[in-house]
Amino acid sequence: MAAEEGARSPTRMLAEGHLRVATGGGAPADGGIAVRHLPHHHASKREGAGGKNEQDNFEDVGSVPSKMSNKLVNGNNKVPATLDDYKRLLVPVIEEYFSTGDVELAASELRSLGSDQFHSYFVKKLISMAMDRHDKEKEMASILLSALYADLLGSSKMSEGFMMLLESTEDLSVDIPDAIDVLSVFVARAVVDEILPPIFLTRARALLPEFCKGIEVLQVAEKSYLSAPHHAELVERKWGGSTHFTVEEAKKRIQDILKEYIESGDTDEAFRSIRELGLPFFHHEVVKRALTLSMENLSSQPLILKLLKESTAGCLISSNQMSKGFCRLAESIDDLSLDIPSAKTLFDKMVLTATSEGWLDASFTTSSAPNEDMRNASGEKIKHFKEESGHIIQEYFLSDDVPELIISLQELSAPEYNPIFLKKLITLAMDRKNREKEMASVLLSSLSLELFSTDDIMKGFILLLQSAEDTALDIVDAPSELALFLARAVIDEVLIPLNLDEIGNRLRPNSSGSQTVQMARALLAARHSGERILRCWGGGTGWAVEDAKDKIAKLLEEYNTGGDLGEACQCIRDLGMPFFNHEVVKKALVMAMEKENEARILALLQECFGEGLITINQMTKGFTRVKEGLDDLILDIPNAQEKFGAYVDLATERGWLLPSFA
Repeated sequence: MAAEEGARSPTRMLAEGHLRVATGGGAPADGGIAVRHLPHHHASKREGAGGKNEQDNFEDVGSVPSKMSNKLVNGNNKVPATLDDYKRLLVPVIEEYFSTGDVELAASELRSLGSDQFHSYFVKKLISMAMDRHDKEKEMASILLSALYADLLGSSKMSEGFMMLLESTEDLSVDIPDAIDVLSVFVARAVVDEILPPIFLTRARALLPEFCKGIEVLQVAEKSYLSAPHHAELVERKWGGSTHFTVEEAKKRIQDILKEYIESGDTDEAFRSIRELGLPFFHHEVVKRALTLSMENLSSQPLILKLLKESTAGCLISSNQMSKGFCRLAESIDDLSLDIPSAKTLFDKMVLTATSEGWLDASFTTSSAPNEDMRNASGEKIKHFKEESGHIIQEYFLSDDVPELIISLQELSAPEYNPIFLKKLITLAMDRKNREKEMASVLLSSLSLELFSTDDIMKGFILLLQSAEDTALDIVDAPSELALFLARAVIDEVLIPLNLDEIGNRLRPNSSGSQTVQMARALLAARHSGERILRCWGGGTGWAVEDAKDKIAKLLEEYNTGGDLGEACQCIRDLGMPFFNHEVVKKALVMAMEKENEARILALLQECFGEGLITINQMTKGFTRVKEGLDDLILDIPNAQEKFGAYVDLATERGWLLPSFA
């Protein structure tokens, strides 16, 4: 199908690579909002704007058949049957937004087009139209993207849209002389507003031609804006500043509204204040904070439940935002239980009340509730997990066998305890020599790709930092060691810098853990910090990703020429990057397509898999990356698809791939 072929463009490849880093493949960890600037001065014209699930298929501009039409669920006769139709209908929506500044209306119009697969083009069109206008429209474009992020524009579509802009910088420069600088500000602003992760710049640079203008855009964004002192404020005020408030300010206003409501009991006044915020896309925060307050102050619970029930009945808070608020609280209920021991029980009762009274979708209890095993886990189960994970880590420190550790951890079948494992790993490493500390960081990189989500890793570090004072009693330099582990996680792309802010926000101000996060930020801000942090314990390859790729290419070429299987395996081991072995698989498959002696290359993969040198996860990821790039490969290797099909059949027969690959 054309949709499947279009989905393998470089733009799509970038977006799917990006997904791992921003929010574990989904929305950001705090519930999907990564908005820096939120509108508050527009009266709501259309309420109840709930989000839609994103479709994965992305259509390339030149390959969208007319049969790929999206019928509107509301009966609107404006049906964009093709991308050209979508373009034609989209321009008036953007023009109207620039005229009225009404975010809610723009969101409603965009939703009514019913063509989610084209939303990346919306990002491109909005910015390209704003680039040729005044600063006011540029600021408005950035605000709209922030407001629509997570509800209508998923992280993949956002990245795809920006990638399309970078790929068309040459064309934009013909009509807009300062296109490079303007687009670089949009990129920097998107990073500051947290709708693009910083790693986007690195991934985009790897996909663009070396001397194209898109590369210049990334360089200007990084050097002139994102590396400057106080860069966030600089970027935010580049187009004359904004009268809108930040997410933190929005959260504080919501908290104040709810506290005032609890004191007065005036529902109408609370509704008026919530409407005046003008943040219908952020109402899930109202729900989450209201539920949390009701747990902290049980006497306020009847008032809180009344507020939420009537806000749904009055269409102030949409059912989508209500469910999202409950989901966000469900995800953090275990952390909340540390301060409110009965939080899980109280939450269950409120879910039951809300669903029985009809103001929370009944499907929430089956689709969005926290993992029941985790919620009902006994102290004995946790104790057993800690003991077993301790043995696994001790064995790893002796054997340095990452694949074996991953197998052992999978056999425990307790993914809900991944944060506890991380805490145990780093605690044990801190009390040992530099070798074990280096091994712990290398292992963390592997786990982040194969088993652990970003949320798992953040929770693990939060557990460590919350007990930092106790750890310091046994390990004198624990704060500085923890800061190094945090900074190393960022350098290794296990975490992104934004995650440090999220971790810091969940720690007590001025606590030892909070100060440790500040130390990690200081380490990362220093000149040449990357190389120093990589070598902080005397280990690490210290290689940039491009260097590692070059070494992999050379060892495969040498093996292809000489054919020494044992030496090739040893070279892969010597790389010391088991978490990057998917690159070995990818390059080996591409080389097999290009060379005559493909049997020799496939024999290497068989040997690596048989020895456990390359895990099934890494093997699957390597095959997946080749599959995603087939469209580009076909340009150089006409029969690439046929050959790849044969390799997949062989790999499936020999058990190299996870069942999910199909």
